[in-house]
Amino acid sequence: MPSAPTNMEQDFGPLLDTKIPENEKLAKSGKLSDAIENLLAVEKQTRNGKDSKSTGKVAITIVRLCYEAKQWDVLNECLVQLSKRREQSRSVISEMVQEATKYADQINEKDIKINLINTLRTITEGKIFVENERARLTKTLSKMKEDEGQISEAAKILQELQVETYGQMEKREKVDFLLEQMRLCLENKDYIRAQIISNKINRKMLQDEDMQDLKLRFYNLLIQYHSHEGQFLEIFKSYQSIYDTPNIKKEEAKWSPILKKLALYIIMSQHDNTQSDLLHHLVLDKNFEHIPSFRNLLKSFITEELIRWDLLQDVYSKEITEHFGAPPSTSEDKTNQWNVMHKRVIEHNIRVLSKYYTRITMQRLASLLDLDIAKAEASLSDVVSSQAIYAKIDRPAGIVVFVKKQDPSETLNKWADSVGDLLQLLEKTTHLIHREILVD
Repeated sequence: MPSAPTNMEQDFGPLLDTKIPENEKLAKSGKLSDAIENLLAVEKQTRNGKDSKSTGKVAITIVRLCYEAKQWDVLNECLVQLSKRREQSRSVISEMVQEATKYADQINEKDIKINLINTLRTITEGKIFVENERARLTKTLSKMKEDEGQISEAAKILQELQVETYGQMEKREKVDFLLEQMRLCLENKDYIRAQIISNKINRKMLQDEDMQDLKLRFYNLLIQYHSHEGQFLEIFKSYQSIYDTPNIKKEEAKWSPILKKLALYIIMSQHDNTQSDLLHHLVLDKNFEHIPSFRNLLKSFITEELIRWDLLQDVYSKEITEHFGAPPSTSEDKTNQWNVMHKRVIEHNIRVLSKYYTRITMQRLASLLDLDIAKAEASLSDVVSSQAIYAKIDRPAGIVVFVKKQDPSETLNKWADSVGDLLQLLEKTTHLIHREILVD
């Protein structure tokens, strides 16, 4: 009987019903090489006959028999051989890789598992139709390296994946991969790359109900990054996103510590219009009724009154220590949260004094700030440099001036405007008087 043309699809189902059981028995009897040789011949027939379904069954059978016989070198060799065969269809490679991936997950021997994963990664390299499988294998390999303590190697392996470009991967799995990349970068202290990866994650997508756990992971990782950079306002915004998560808002035990952190980090943020606006909005949160001490702490920073640092420490020491640990023994560490908060208290007091005084001696300023003259001058210089206030120090006289000297022409213009406003008001009043007289 003449063979069918190779360009026509044939159904080799009946042939496989006979050949596969025969060679399974042959493999179980210890003749794995003979069974594989027979099945490779069948695979060639099905492949030339364009029966990709049957080809896939044969390929999976070969992989399974190698796994069951624990012949790992033969398994790796067969995987490479089958993937490189002429005109091998994508579906066959995909099915074969998926089957071998299942076996890789079940292998406990580290070296054998790594060799199989590396073989599968080599097969899938550059093939878009198995990019998801390659990504999962790479993640497994990275986790194994991390478990061995090779954080740098684990991060390098996982960074090979550009999952944001994968079109077939589900968005949840894609975000999970990006978060793992970000976590390993932070573990490896590669903060620049961690920040770049964080920008690949769409914040709006994290608002979906089924993404809440990933949202919490993401913002907790962002907090680690911003903590290293000392960006307290960004830390506040990350905690605010966590606080606004429905799962957190449901239970007081979850939102209460987050709300306390919000209060502390908005205070520690550099003063500007954004910080001031966020501070005034935060103090209106009704949940502060359950933690009034933190509301009072926030109110002290929006009230135009001086804050005594030693008094604040006595009143809120327990609450602040709960989150930031005990106060440092020295004030030299500028990154310590206690020292940052002390600095914000000083800056607040300087802004308050600039509103109550036009001129003040440096000695009096230092006394009100509870600092020596040198530190008071340095703190005042920092606040002026941030353009929060205007001040000019006359060192020989030891006087600080908070009012900017105006140009004479500007003063005359203000006087002229005031006189004009007064004349308009007088004219309007006269008109109203005349109108009342006419009515009477």
